[in-house]
Amino acid sequence: MAQSNINIRMDDEMKRDFDRVCNELGINMTVAITILAKKMIREQRIPFEVSIDPFYSQSNTAALHKSAQQLRAGQVTEHTLAELEDMADE
Repeated sequence: MAQSNINIRMDDEMKRDFDRVCNELGINMTVAITILAKKMIREQRIPFEVSIDPFYSQSNTAALHKSAQQLRAGQVTEHTLAELEDMADE
């Protein structure tokens, strides 16, 4: 069977981590990507859940921006860890 090359770009750290995990599994990156391709072809779908990280949701991003504005304006309240834990329990 004829073979083709696929070139992909990824962050250096991600590549290093991906290679490490593959090595721990006793395979190389080519085998891992081939497994993914075969499973996608067989199932006709991405074989895992793909979702948006809730950290980047609109409501959380808005809350982070508001907090940053308050910080820049000096509207900061300090609490001890114990106080924060008590607040979380309420």
